[in-house]
Amino acid sequence: MAAQAPTANDLLTQAGHALVGNFLNTLSSRADPDLALHLQSVLAASAPKLTAAQARMSAKHFALWAAMIARDGGRDVEPVARPEPGDRRFASAEWQASTHFDYLRQAYLINAQFLRDCVEALELDERSKGRLRFVARQLIDAMSPANFAATNPDALKLAQQTGGASLTQGLKNLLEDARKGRISTTDESAFEVGRNIACTEGAVIFENELLQLIQYAPRTTRVRKRPLLVVPPCINKYYVLDLQPENSFVRYAVEQGNTVYMVSWRNILPEQGHHTWDDYLGLGVLPAMQAVRDLSGMDRLNLIGYCVGGTMLGAVLAILAARGEDWVESLAFFTSLHDFSDAGDIGLFVDEQGVAAREAAIGSGGIMPGRELAAVFSALRANELIWSYVVNNYLKGRTPVPFDLLHWNADSTNLPGPMYCWYVRNMYLDNSLTVPGKLTMLGVPVDLTRVHHPTYVLATREDHIVPWKSAYQTTQLMRGTMRFVLGESGHVAGVVNPASKNRRSYWVNEHDAPPPDAQAWLARAEQRPGSWWTDWDAWLAQYSGGQARAKKRLGSARYKVIEPAPGRYVKQRVV
Repeated sequence: MAAQAPTANDLLTQAGHALVGNFLNTLSSRADPDLALHLQSVLAASAPKLTAAQARMSAKHFALWAAMIARDGGRDVEPVARPEPGDRRFASAEWQASTHFDYLRQAYLINAQFLRDCVEALELDERSKGRLRFVARQLIDAMSPANFAATNPDALKLAQQTGGASLTQGLKNLLEDARKGRISTTDESAFEVGRNIACTEGAVIFENELLQLIQYAPRTTRVRKRPLLVVPPCINKYYVLDLQPENSFVRYAVEQGNTVYMVSWRNILPEQGHHTWDDYLGLGVLPAMQAVRDLSGMDRLNLIGYCVGGTMLGAVLAILAARGEDWVESLAFFTSLHDFSDAGDIGLFVDEQGVAAREAAIGSGGIMPGRELAAVFSALRANELIWSYVVNNYLKGRTPVPFDLLHWNADSTNLPGPMYCWYVRNMYLDNSLTVPGKLTMLGVPVDLTRVHHPTYVLATREDHIVPWKSAYQTTQLMRGTMRFVLGESGHVAGVVNPASKNRRSYWVNEHDAPPPDAQAWLARAEQRPGSWWTDWDAWLAQYSGGQARAKKRLGSARYKVIEPAPGRYVKQRVV
């Protein structure tokens, strides 16, 4: 008996399975080499869901073809696929003006959803699936028709209007960015560190091989007695907290009557490539704390740690607790991780193989390039930080508008290889800081449960670097009185949210001490309009130690002024 010829649906199903198989092969080679060995079993277990995803895609493509035929016939039709809220790639009227570009746009959206559905359909552990989600998102973002001159109607229209000048200028922009080794995201000529950003008045009053310590000049006649020391991330430069006067957290803190000190980490050169994690604590954070104690005459300090600076600060406080020393009145952690069990997309790609390779290359000395770190962070938000500028700079030949946050974002910072490798292995890979006594730092075992200080923990709801529920876990690791605050926006914009602009909002929970479950905290939280800065300042005021007349002179006989703020270290750029 002759075999029955395959139906059109059979052919479509086979084609869909072949497409999924090729897609998985691509992802598995990038995400996890072992995944390729399990490909056939994964496909077999996931077949019903994959078939359903393929059927949905086919149905939508048939509907799209029918809609385009109806449109060409003069009928009004509803879109079959729409961009997600906030997706501005297809916002212009040019994408809807012709059947051709409308079809390209909607077909891309249908295919993108199909790839996302394929990932969700796979019977995989959550970590592997998380990796595939990330890689699939990179592929989806990269293949947008908006990213190519021939399929971007806005770029084609502009090229026609300018007689090709926009494409010529775009090529020049591309060559210039290739020379710099990065995509320009802002007009970098618009800003200069010390002139119109990082320009809050102050002086460098202490320095060593790893840091400079800035003391800011008072802006009030009376000040809070207890000084405030800020430990920013060493992965980026400190001036994200001191941008322009209207959005400078430093200036705001000074204007509230605080005597503010800021750590300015050195941008590591080859001669500093031997430094370790312990060096950043013993030559960095601790000397800065001691200098502020000496200058202020106060034994206990108010402290802020931002991002990795908060991780380092937590480690230092555990060291002091192990030594039986009390240097701290209050703590604040801004978007910081101490529990790395869920470190977001970055944590998904930290594995033994990759860490071992880094350790072999730079673990005993060398540099982790700031540009490489910046590229990783940009990939987490590729549409916003990569592809939108590819379109703007190269397809349209435009210069990015001035934006202080993006100027800071492009000002990369190198790290010492030994320090970086130790941090990634012990925090991201092994999550050892959460285990009492597992890590020894500066010769003593550290235990975060021995840190007993009033603590303010800030997380931001859309943070793609420090997921807010992971930042929340600090409230469970340390034992002081906790105030947890959840801000809007992301890792940087959610922190740089000036009180004077009264934008966004934040959540607080005045009912209970933070419960073990972050979602339970949120369920009883109250949303308040405006910036969380005012909430933090009201909290800090109770630990101010009273007031005193502001001193006009910075530094002291022991800590002489070395140079005006912002100092030399922050001006050293990666070349």
